[in-house]
Amino acid sequence: SELCFADIHDSDGSSSSSHQAPKSTAKWASSLENLLEDPEGVKRFREFLKKEFSEENVLFWLACEDFKKTQDKKQMQEKAKEIYMTFLSSKASSQVNVEGQSRLNEKILEEPHPLMFQKLQDQIFNLMKYDSYSRFLKSDLFLKHKRTEEEDEESPDAQTAAKRASRIYNT
Repeated sequence: SELCFADIHDSDGSSSSSHQAPKSTAKWASSLENLLEDPEGVKRFREFLKKEFSEENVLFWLACEDFKKTQDKKQMQEKAKEIYMTFLSSKASSQVNVEGQSRLNEKILEEPHPLMFQKLQDQIFNLMKYDSYSRFLKSDLFLKHKRTEEEDEESPDAQTAAKRASRIYNT
């Protein structure tokens, strides 16, 4: 059975508290996977890609993730068509650049299955990982967010929590 990312999220409870233990920027910087699992991270990454005119890559990736969770055959067909028309067709409004694009045609839509876009999704993932993701981590957008987080840490209540923690550990 497939592992559903949502389950992982809910169990660690990080989404519920605003004071996450590991800083979200640290999580984003540790891997593209972690970044894409965090809705806030996705939001920032999209902002960055918009500036780079390559937002369609992350949108395609997200659409594929969503598609893989679709069980209903009819829905799967509709989503597959939407993904194809939006990202893959030669007339697509937000065309992603994948290998073998010219050989792609609507035939693939006739027999939709959950992993039909996997290869393309992996290609786009790698493209993002080795290209835009590394630039994102050096971008003002990311660094500003990181600074804001660090300033939040300096707030007095965080300070006392840290002192409390050190007291506990120094016994």
